[in-house]
Amino acid sequence: MIKTAVMGYGTIGSGVTEILAENRDVIAAQAGQEIELKYVLDLREFPDSPIADKVIHEFKLIEEDPEIQIVIEVMGGIEPARTMILEALNAGKNVVTANKDLLAVHGKELLDTA
Repeated sequence: MIKTAVMGYGTIGSGVTEILAENRDVIAAQAGQEIELKYVLDLREFPDSPIADKVIHEFKLIEEDPEIQIVIEVMGGIEPARTMILEALNAGKNVVTANKDLLAVHGKELLDTA
């Protein structure tokens, strides 16, 4: 089983978590194993959300958790996304992002670290 964390639970982050849940079987078949969402990092609480029990507020939990293999960054902006991605990469985690601002400004640094 591959355990993941999503950083950001806005429009895109909530969509990512929904797709992971709704397409669980298809994704597992394509990946060759199940993908489990372990954490959702956000500043806010989401008590009525299906991911309420996964919400955390401290990035260190993701960075230091040896089970987390994939980090999906959907926070947007340059900071703190850049710092968190670099720390996740340095912790040996795979990172997925479509953060165009961050990649335009710091893409080489992120690629070199990866």
